[in-house]
Amino acid sequence: MLKNKTFFITLIISVLFIGLKLSAAQADFVYDSHSKRNPFIALVTPDGRLLKLDVEEGNEALALEGIIFDENGVSYAIVNQDVVNVGDYVGDYQVLKIEKDEVRFVREGQLFVVKLKKEEE
Repeated sequence: MLKNKTFFITLIISVLFIGLKLSAAQADFVYDSHSKRNPFIALVTPDGRLLKLDVEEGNEALALEGIIFDENGVSYAIVNQDVVNVGDYVGDYQVLKIEKDEVRFVREGQLFVVKLKKEEE
């Protein structure tokens, strides 16, 4: 009976150590911000000053991922992982028009045209 208990305790401890060793061997997680602000970076320094974030200029901040186009109805676009319609805002950009292969935005009176990139087969 004592041999069985010793065997099972040794087995359990061995399994625990193997599990700890395997979990430590896994790769570290790397956060992908998808062109958005990293929420793990503080916005305030330890002495209380606000940090100024780098702002992307131009239409590089607009990632057009897909278009649902309807000539006779309402069309939608997927921009920066959000579904938008004409009149909606993506950040400072307002959706002006959704075409079959492009979306037109306006920001501060300036027109931005983002074309849908086709996947190469």
